[in-house]
Amino acid sequence: MPQWSDFSTGERIKILRGAEITQGDLAEMSDLSIATVQAAEQDKRMTLPTLLQIAAALGVDTSVILGQQEPRRALRQEDRTMMRELSHAVHDIAAGIAPTVEAPTLEELTKITRQGWELYWKGHYAEAGSLAAPLLRSAAARLHEQPAGDQCEAWGVVADAYRICAYVANLMGVRDLAYASIGHAQRAAENAGDELRQALVTSGRSWVYLRDARLPEALELAEKAAVDIEPRFSKATPEQLTVYGSHVNFAAVVASRMGNKDRAADFLSQSHAAGARMGQEVRAHGTLFGPVSATTQAVGINVSLGQTGKALALIDGITNGDTVQLSEAAQHRYALDKAMAQADAKMWDASLDTLEGALRSAPHWARHQALPQVIVSKVGRASTTRLRRVSKLIGAGPALSGFPTATAKNAL
Repeated sequence: MPQWSDFSTGERIKILRGAEITQGDLAEMSDLSIATVQAAEQDKRMTLPTLLQIAAALGVDTSVILGQQEPRRALRQEDRTMMRELSHAVHDIAAGIAPTVEAPTLEELTKITRQGWELYWKGHYAEAGSLAAPLLRSAAARLHEQPAGDQCEAWGVVADAYRICAYVANLMGVRDLAYASIGHAQRAAENAGDELRQALVTSGRSWVYLRDARLPEALELAEKAAVDIEPRFSKATPEQLTVYGSHVNFAAVVASRMGNKDRAADFLSQSHAAGARMGQEVRAHGTLFGPVSATTQAVGINVSLGQTGKALALIDGITNGDTVQLSEAAQHRYALDKAMAQADAKMWDASLDTLEGALRSAPHWARHQALPQVIVSKVGRASTTRLRRVSKLIGAGPALSGFPTATAKNAL
C-alpha cells in the first residue's frame, strides 16, 4: 500500500479535498480560479502563493501537501476548520490577547462546560471542539472582569476549557496543540487552587504522553496524579472517589501498555475497590467512574496484556444493563475491547458482529478510532461476506481512502 510521500503533489491535493469538496468549491475557498486548481491537481503548475492558498483553504500545513508530513488521520475538512479555530483560541488567550466577547456568568460558564464534556463523552469530538473555542474565550473574558482576589472559580473554568481543548486535539492527533493546551490548563488549575483539577490536568498530560508513545513519562505522571489525591475511603466524597478511581484506572492502562502486569494488577485492584465503595457510576469534573467503568476498562487492560482468558471472563459478567450506565464513548470503546478479545480468542464471527455493531451505532465516533482496522487485520478466517461488510464500514470513515491502515501500536 502506498505511503503518503509516494503520491504526487496533485494527488495529495485531491485526497485532502475528498469527495465532499469539488474543484469549484476549492477554487472558491482558496480565492483561485478553477483552472489554477485543476493545474495544481494535474501537477502541471503551482506557484508558492497557490500552494499557500490551497493549504490555508484545506486547513493543513504546506508540508502535508508537499508530502513531507502525513496528514492527520480521519480529519475531514470540517475537522480541520474546527482545529484551526481551536488553535487560534488557545494561542490567543495564552498570549494575553483580550477576547472581544461578552463575559457570561460563572454559572452559565459551568453549564456550558458540562455541555462540552457531554459532547466529548458521547464521542462528538468535532462538536466538543467547536464549543471549546468560544468557551475558552468566554471564560477568559469572565476572568478578566472578576475582581482581584475573587478569581479562583474563574481560573477553574479556564482550566476546564483548556483541558477540553487538549483532549480534542490529542484525540484528533494534533499533538502540538494538545501539549500547549494541557500546559496552559496546568497553570490555570494551579491559579484556581483546586487539587482535583490539578490532578485531572496531570492525568490529561499523561494521556498526551501515552498517545505520543512516551510511556515511562506517562506512567510516572499517571501514578503521581493518583497518589496526590488518594482519599481515605471512609471519608471520601463521591466526587473524590470518581476522580481518584478514574486516575488509578488510567494508570492501569498505561502500565498495561508497558506490559507491566504486576503494576497494572495493583492499579486495577485499587480501581475496583473505589468502584465498589461508590456502588454506582458518578459524573464529576468531566469524568465518569464507578463499578461498571472499573470492570469494562479492565477488559481492555487485560487485552493489552495478552490475558485473553481474563478479558473474556470479565465480558461474561457484563450485561447490557451494566453498559448503559456508561457514557456513549465508553460503551463504544468497551465494544472495541470486546471485539479485540474475541479476535484474540479466534472467535472470528463474534468479533466481527461486535465490531459491526459499534461501527453502525457510532460512525461519527468510529472514524477517529484506529482499533477497528487492527481488529479486522486479526480476523483472517471469518466469513468473507461479513469481513467485506465490516471493512467497508471502516473504509467509509476515514477521509483518506487508500491511505496506509493503522497498526496495533498507533491504535493505542
